[in-house]
Amino acid sequence: MRWRRSIRWINALLISSALVGCRTAKPVSYVGDAQLSYYKDRTTAIEYPNVDQPTSEQVVESQRPHTVRDRHQDEVWEMTLMQAVHLAVQNNKLIRTRGSNLTLLQNPGQNPSVYDTAIRESGFLYGNRGVEAALADYDATFTAALTGGNNYTVSNSVSPVNTTNTGFVLNQGTTQFTSALAKTFATGGSVTLNNNWNYLSSNQPNLLFRDSYTSLAQVQFTQPLWAYGGVEYNRIAGPARAGLGGVTGVSQGVAISRINTDISIADFENSVVTMVKDVEDLYWELYLTYRQLAADNATRESTLRTWREVKAKMDVGATGGKASDEAQAREAYFTSRANVENAWGGVLAAENAFRKQLGLPVNDGKIIRPADNPLEGEYVAQWESILIDGLTRRLELRKQKWQIKSLQLQCKAAENVVNPQLNLISAYQFNGFGNNLLGPQQPDGQTSSGNYTSSYGTLVRGDQTGWNVGLQFAMPLGFRAARAQLHNLELQLVKARAALSAQELDISHELAESIQKIDLAYMTSRTYLDQKIASERRVQAVQAEYDAGVSGATLDLVLRAQASNATAEISYYTSLINYNKALTELHQRRGTLLENDGIQLAEGEWNAAAQQDAVRRAWARSFAFPAKHLKTEPEEHSSPVPYPKTDIYPGVNHDWGSDGSEIMDSLPSPTPADEKSMPSKDDSVPGTDVVR
Repeated sequence: MRWRRSIRWINALLISSALVGCRTAKPVSYVGDAQLSYYKDRTTAIEYPNVDQPTSEQVVESQRPHTVRDRHQDEVWEMTLMQAVHLAVQNNKLIRTRGSNLTLLQNPGQNPSVYDTAIRESGFLYGNRGVEAALADYDATFTAALTGGNNYTVSNSVSPVNTTNTGFVLNQGTTQFTSALAKTFATGGSVTLNNNWNYLSSNQPNLLFRDSYTSLAQVQFTQPLWAYGGVEYNRIAGPARAGLGGVTGVSQGVAISRINTDISIADFENSVVTMVKDVEDLYWELYLTYRQLAADNATRESTLRTWREVKAKMDVGATGGKASDEAQAREAYFTSRANVENAWGGVLAAENAFRKQLGLPVNDGKIIRPADNPLEGEYVAQWESILIDGLTRRLELRKQKWQIKSLQLQCKAAENVVNPQLNLISAYQFNGFGNNLLGPQQPDGQTSSGNYTSSYGTLVRGDQTGWNVGLQFAMPLGFRAARAQLHNLELQLVKARAALSAQELDISHELAESIQKIDLAYMTSRTYLDQKIASERRVQAVQAEYDAGVSGATLDLVLRAQASNATAEISYYTSLINYNKALTELHQRRGTLLENDGIQLAEGEWNAAAQQDAVRRAWARSFAFPAKHLKTEPEEHSSPVPYPKTDIYPGVNHDWGSDGSEIMDSLPSPTPADEKSMPSKDDSVPGTDVVR
């Protein structure tokens, strides 16, 4: 029965606890009137940041967008392809590409920009450090500390003055000052200059001075002789860090940081290449929409003229004026009119997309129309020259080669770590003592020499010195972690080399595909040109037979011929645009797109102070004597021009100019051949080009 009684007690406690928990809070009184404006019934809600930034001028100055029903005449902006490319480069601080529109809108922080290289160069976190942060490991560091205190304790001794009183109280006042200036060298060694002094005030018996100062001036030098030592290791991995070596690895040095910056430059250049290609593609697509509009406009005029002729015949009851013919001509006209409206809408959509790619406002009172004509002549591609350019100029290969160079240097540093740690340690110091910290040398009244009135005076005298020198040795048995790091880096290097070979193979296939596209587009454009000429002759012949009343020449054949002529014209210009886009793609895959468009990437100009400082340093270096036996560690691993590929065609002489352009004696450069001028513009149809 005890357990039942226990259960009843437990239930009673739970019920009483619940009643206590549900009890209302006691009323609280405050001074003044209640203001419930600070009350919130939820912790999370939609809020907006207080960011006051002026709106972009391109947005503020933008006018109402063009629409199909707009009939006002805007100024025509005859824009060349080079103008378009340079506008895109000038206006887009954040690199805008077709594939980045969604990223730019939703997550602009991940979009490439002109600031990325500078952000990478100024990185300061481990694993993402720039050159300046890596060089900071070798900056001198100054530290100083000043502390003071007092302590009363009962001593287990008797006072020398009053021996009857036990429990002598020891009173000590102390002050400590420590300072150090430390510097790490590129060899991994370090030097430290210490200057310390201690003050002691004590009532302890049998002391020379009640108040005394001890001072110290010391220089310490440490140099790794085996592992973690040497200029090459430290420039690759950075100086050894206690406790962080296993986390940071051997990739925190100046050389690796500089390579990472070069990789970021390659990424930025690659994004610029993609942007330029998209600009050229959109330029030709806008050109094609104008051609579509011109063809549909010509068809509309033809069908309108035909409808009017048939309507006139029907009104007078002449031959060829049947009601069915008039209805068919009317239907053909409205079909062609709808095609013109759709084509105009296509022009506006393409022009808007082109404006966004160039970083221009939606509407600035102008409408862009391409001023350049696509290339019609045959482009003769020399496979050997194109292949060599692709294998030396492609940004993906340059980036991968930087990765390989980084891993090669890291492997060298990792080999250094697979050695015992042997350090040279040494120190030399001057000691001082006196009942004052500073002051002139005078009799102290306590010692026979009487020269201990100034602690720093005793230190400067230099008769109290000390030194030590020795070796420190440490070796993990088995070097398990160091060997694992080296083996891992070697495997990464093997994979990187295999990736480079795979990339070169893919690039060769890409170049072959581009050449095939160019050849196909050129041949189809020639065929479509013949079809276009034949279609024009067909329209003329069928129209003449219909006007002459030849048997079998019906209105349906005329309308069909007109529609076929418009289709043939668009097919020709579509194939011609595909041909020019294939040429752009070839230059992109060849790595010469920016060069062809006259674009050079470079760091912006320094400010006046930076330029003056650089001139001063260059002037100072000009007075230096050349060191014949000086060796650079690690060795130079970069070049201002692409590294030549001499193993593909051994018989070809490869020379590189100062600007990085290749001069080959045996291979001719690709040149356009048999170029034909584009048809002239017809002023009778504004905004269109019509073949005569």
